[in-house]
Amino acid sequence: MAKPLSASKMVEILRAEGLTVHEVRKWRTHNRNSKGPWGPVNGVMIHHTVTKGTESSVNICYNGYSGLPGPLCHGVIDKKGEIHLVGNGRANHAGLGDSDVLRAVINESRLPPDNEADTDGNAHFYGFECINLGDGKDPWPEAQKEAIERVSAAICRHHGWTERSVIGHKEWQPGKTDPRGFTMDGMRKRIAQRLKGGGGGDPTPTPDPKPAPKPKYEPFPGSGFFHIGQKSPIITAMGHRLVAEGCGRYEEGPSPEWTEADRRSYAAWQQKLHFRGKDADGIPGKVSWDKLKVPNV
Repeated sequence: MAKPLSASKMVEILRAEGLTVHEVRKWRTHNRNSKGPWGPVNGVMIHHTVTKGTESSVNICYNGYSGLPGPLCHGVIDKKGEIHLVGNGRANHAGLGDSDVLRAVINESRLPPDNEADTDGNAHFYGFECINLGDGKDPWPEAQKEAIERVSAAICRHHGWTERSVIGHKEWQPGKTDPRGFTMDGMRKRIAQRLKGGGGGDPTPTPDPKPAPKPKYEPFPGSGFFHIGQKSPIITAMGHRLVAEGCGRYEEGPSPEWTEADRRSYAAWQQKLHFRGKDADGIPGKVSWDKLKVPNV
């Protein structure tokens, strides 16, 4: 059980995970809190929209429709892997589901079959709608699946949850099929890897057991190394190099803890190297890291 994220903290942890985040209209105060409880929260639920087109999908998730007012989730994940935040608080996304499933999520144990609809899921789950027709034919771009992985990992990391706190709507409510097109077990494996520091980059190679001279520069630790909560002297050394390159965006520091200021500073370095778009999201990649020449610590 956990206290729900504030709007500001949601934006912070998603951007720190390397995601592009769009804040839609008045999403920070857009919720259904007047209709029931919101929290304590226990997990993340993944859906597909059964719609196409980013603008129309985001609009329906923000507004809802006759008989089911919005927000219909907390965020929409588009085909490019970008996040559109549409609600903060209780949202109409989970509906009634199985209390045994909720118990398993809380305990982070294997999920039982969802054969009852006796528990209000809207009070307990963050919900993310992913743009897909849900017909088994509409493709899931890798950028979109990686965004689902990153969103889920960011929230789990903040609350101290494992990948077992992430479920699909089809695992919660009898008769639901979403998300269709990938398995939740496969997605949970991806999330687990990212929570362990993997994902988003090549693993650090196993060192040669023979004695070798200490490298002059810090080897690239992998993109998954850089996340909220990570503390390391590598981050301090990186920050000092960014300042030396004229890319420091720090009010205080640098410090050993990865923060939004580190991400903004690294994004400035990527832009200095003429990277653009998602390649300049502030999350280190091997090419830009090697060019930065962070001293070995």
